[in-house]
Amino acid sequence: MAQFTNFLDILPSPSFLIGNAGQDEDDGGSQAGPGYASVKLNSTSKTMRARTNSGRYTARSAAYQNWDISIAYNPMTRAQFMPIYTFILEKQGGLKSFYVSLPQHEQPQDSTFAGSTSINNSLKIVSTVAPGGTTAIITNASYDHTTQGKPSPGDLFTLTDAADSNHKKAYMITRVEDSVYYQSTPASTVTKALIHVTPRFAKTVATNATLNFSKNGTNNGPLIKVVAKDMQEYSLGTNNLYQFSLSLEEVQ
Repeated sequence: MAQFTNFLDILPSPSFLIGNAGQDEDDGGSQAGPGYASVKLNSTSKTMRARTNSGRYTARSAAYQNWDISIAYNPMTRAQFMPIYTFILEKQGGLKSFYVSLPQHEQPQDSTFAGSTSINNSLKIVSTVAPGGTTAIITNASYDHTTQGKPSPGDLFTLTDAADSNHKKAYMITRVEDSVYYQSTPASTVTKALIHVTPRFAKTVATNATLNFSKNGTNNGPLIKVVAKDMQEYSLGTNNLYQFSLSLEEVQ
């Protein structure tokens, strides 16, 4: 008899294993899910636009931003397909949310920063950021961006915030300023960096909230919280291989 701790709530993939009882990789008896043939990531932002008779253009943000994800799989055997299909069916369409890890965002782009495993999931927010903010200063007492690297534009991250465990929004780096390259005021030391993000922070981010950039050890890296469409279908060819794809929508 083997009692396990957690049901997997992350879409099975080569990085996230699942067992027949639904257990995750930490509990043993699990197998890797199939890899993706292709991944499409869309950023959807609703904007109100107007143009006057003289041609002047104005715009403002009208609503929230969310990530839409499309995943296509290579043809699969039944043994490869069923763990994915039943994982999705158990969520009952859009009723239950789950998480997805995008392979291109499981590690930061900067190889030095990605290799600094004691740092890339331990950088913290220096001071509270209000909802709607687009910048934050990050630091760690043992961090030195000149030797340990830093986040890059295009890196995805999520937050672990002790003050708000429901802050599950995924953010992307758009700019990184430091003590060497800066627009107006440099980061005071090599232990700090100023990040610009999109979308705007959806909630207050507390001081010492931690940024998750990388899948390593017990840290799952940046996971996007999503729901699936209400209808799921597959096709089975004469070669006995299953064709399947997913359309997912970020939720908070």
